[in-house]
Amino acid sequence: MKKLIILLLFTLSSATSFAQDSLYVRQTINTLTAPVFWGRGYTRDGMKKAADFLSAEYKRIGLSPMGANFKQEFSFPVNTFPGKMLVTINGKALRPGKDFIISNASPTVKLNGSLQKIDSTHFAANPNLKVELKDKLTWSVATEVSTETTIEINHKHFTGIPKQIKVDIENEFIENFGASNVCGFVKGTKHPDSMLVITAHYDHLGGMGADTYFPGANDNAAGVATLLSLAKYYKTNPQPYSIGFICFAGEEAGLIGSRFFVENPLIPLSKIKFLINLDLVGTGESGMTVVNASVYPKAFSLLNKINDEQKLISKINPRGKAANSDHYFFTEKGVPAFFIYTQGGPTAYHDVFDKPETLPLSEYKDLFKLIVNFNKKMMH
Repeated sequence: MKKLIILLLFTLSSATSFAQDSLYVRQTINTLTAPVFWGRGYTRDGMKKAADFLSAEYKRIGLSPMGANFKQEFSFPVNTFPGKMLVTINGKALRPGKDFIISNASPTVKLNGSLQKIDSTHFAANPNLKVELKDKLTWSVATEVSTETTIEINHKHFTGIPKQIKVDIENEFIENFGASNVCGFVKGTKHPDSMLVITAHYDHLGGMGADTYFPGANDNAAGVATLLSLAKYYKTNPQPYSIGFICFAGEEAGLIGSRFFVENPLIPLSKIKFLINLDLVGTGESGMTVVNASVYPKAFSLLNKINDEQKLISKINPRGKAANSDHYFFTEKGVPAFFIYTQGGPTAYHDVFDKPETLPLSEYKDLFKLIVNFNKKMMH
């Protein structure tokens, strides 16, 4: 009976610990998507504030820095929109992010005039200012400034034919925008020079104008929160090998942070036995996809075997090589890597609707278990 009570207490303690981690992940996502971080981007110091938060969290968890401190600093050019973001069509003021977006390389533009119809969805005020009707608005980040501006209008929120336009948009091009990768690790107990690495980009799109920001809950607050949860686990349960944790900046601007790390590694890339990159992992109702599955078939077979035995993720879809997230430049340098993303649930992506309150985190626990067990098997 005594042994049974001890076993039950241990089981309850483990369950409570895991429940707390689920709460921690949710709280972390809520924090990273809050207005104070302003989309973890290029205005209002959003990305810097996020890097400071992550560095403090690394320290609180007890990670060791890969370099002199947790931050690996670099810079790159970026086009930003900190000020005016006014668009009026046919006398109706449109809402940034919801009713319209602008091309991310847009210059400052101010105009009040008429629109000429090109076809049913395309219109032009002049050769440098165009309007396009779209069913879905998705934004991104530009590292240069164009001479042209395209304003995309949500077709669902606009009726009639655009005839008159009034625009007052301010851009600010920053030639050397300062950013930081946030890098830490848990030292291995027996083979500290062998390392598994978990990565996730923490940057998102930032803001468009003074009143609109893109929260980026699934992309990629969910990936960062999962990484931090794994960091907590491995700090409490150190492994024979070291575990590295890297939160990249500049992913949305073209994988800039991960490329910088690969070109200026804080650890020898040859010491990385495997890397798992987490991006868009806040859903999972329809399973998940593994990029580089066909590049590393043995590792993918092992992942599937663990998943089948433990009945975790409903379906794991294989995908080949793709330069679509921060794993890519590591793979190009010979570091074996998977990029994992989940499917199903909300379809919000690169828009203002990627919010924490609609993010289900339906497969967080199963994904966590799958990664921990995969890492364990990979190093044995």
